This record gives sequence, C-alpha cells and structure tokens, in this order.
Amino acid sequence: MPRSIRGFTARSVHRADDAKDANTDASSSAEEPKKTLPQKASHIVRSILHGSEQVRQETRDTLSKVLARGKYVHELAMHRVKPGHMDEYKSVVSELYPRIVRNLSPKVKLVGSWETDIGDLDTAIHVWEYQGYPALSEAYSMYRTEPAYKELHQRLQPLLRERNSQVMLEFKFWPTHPPVTKGGVYELRSYTLKPGMLLEWEQNWRVGVECRRHHEEPMGAWFSQLGDLNQVHHLWQYPDLHVRKEVRESAWSENGWPETVLNTVPLIQKMSSRIMLPMAFSSLK
Repeated sequence: MPRSIRGFTARSVHRADDAKDANTDASSSAEEPKKTLPQKASHIVRSILHGSEQVRQETRDTLSKVLARGKYVHELAMHRVKPGHMDEYKSVVSELYPRIVRNLSPKVKLVGSWETDIGDLDTAIHVWEYQGYPALSEAYSMYRTEPAYKELHQRLQPLLRERNSQVMLEFKFWPTHPPVTKGGVYELRSYTLKPGMLLEWEQNWRVGVECRRHHEEPMGAWFSQLGDLNQVHHLWQYPDLHVRKEVRESAWSENGWPETVLNTVPLIQKMSSRIMLPMAFSSLK
C-alpha cells in the first residue's frame, strides 16, 4: 500500500476513535442524573476527608443552605456563675438583657434565659436571635462602646467563673418557638457529633421530630457555626419531670422513632442534658 494511503487510513482510524470516545463521554454525561442539593452536600461531606480549602468552604456553604432555615442567626451564651452569687447575677442580667432587646428590637430578640437546675449547676443559659450577621455585629459593637452596657457588663464579671459563646443556625425543619408562657421545666440536650455527620443527623431527625411532635412541642434546634463546632442543641419543654418520663417512653411506640435513635447514636461523640428553669424576663417560660 502506498505510504500516502497508509497515512490517510491511520489518520482516519484515529479520528474515528476520537469521535467514538467523544460520543461515549457525551452519552455518559447525558445519562448521569443531576444531583439534588442534599446529594451534592453529602458528596462534599465525604470529599472533605481529602482536605482542600475549597472543598471545606463549599461544605460549610452548602450545609448551611441545605440544613438551615436561613432567616436568623442565633447565639448560645453560657455563663458559669460563682457559687452563692446566682441571685446577684440574675439581678444584673434582668436589667441588662431587657434593655438590649428594647433598644435593638426587632433586629435582636432574646429567645430565652434559664438557670440550670440539673446538670451544670450555677450555670445560666441564654439564647439570642439576630436578623443576620449584621445585627449580631451591631449588638457586639454596642456592648463594647455604649457606657451603660459596659458598666453592666463590668458588674457581671466578678460574679462569673467562666463564659462561653456559640453562634448557631436553626434547622430548617425545626424553627425556634415564638415567645410563650408554659411553666414547668425546659431541657437543653446538647450533642457533639463526629466530624462530617451533620447531614446524616439532620436527615434522621427530620423524621424523629415528627414522631416526638405527637407527644410534645419542640421548642428549638440549632447547629453550631462559630465557637465549638460539630455541635447540635435541642430544646424541649415539659410540665414536670414525670411528664417528661412518660412522653419519652411514649415516643417509642411511634413508627420511625426507634430507627431515629438507632441511626443517630453512632454519629455522637458526646452528649449532655440540662434541666433548666426560666428566669423571670425570659420570652420562653
């Protein structure tokens, strides 16, 4: 065969192979189903183990969009009070916190303030609600610069052993309860999850909370964004501890609740429960 014909034949074969490969790639791309947003988030969570900063940023952004209600930013403030000083502490915050709400409403609201009755004793828990990060920044700036607030904060400092703050987002399926007076006790259940398990937690609790809703009214649920990470908090209210026992036992008869517990226990590194009593100025009490 002449050399020119052999070259033409070889080039034709290569071009045909290239076209076949392109058609195969296009066919595979067309057949590949589009991922939903939760599927993309799950893929990113798995990919985070490989570690690029871009993947980590996409994970944070996507999980916030998938899981969060997106309307507010919340803050959990925990104050550990020196033994014997709780009454004095409550006197100061009952003056300080309502003043903050009056001056910054509606951009800033106090969801609730409680004193721990069982669990971490001599501890006060406050949950704040902000209309986004700008409102959070404005409140923080006011605390640092306004003389009246600085004076009240200075009065608090000698009464405290330790302070901790955590910025959170509320779960989309579990919005924070509006102000209400119910009496009884509140329970804050806090979970530290294994890294990368937040999406799986949400998928299971989306079912679990509906099982519990038949027996009690959920008050709020949040996942941490700043401060201690990989943490989830659930807030419940009960008339008393005996009703709490009965409600939790009744939940096991609901389809889906045993599966929720079975699927979520392996996701947990650490968990705690606090029984709390609302302070007089609390919006949830």
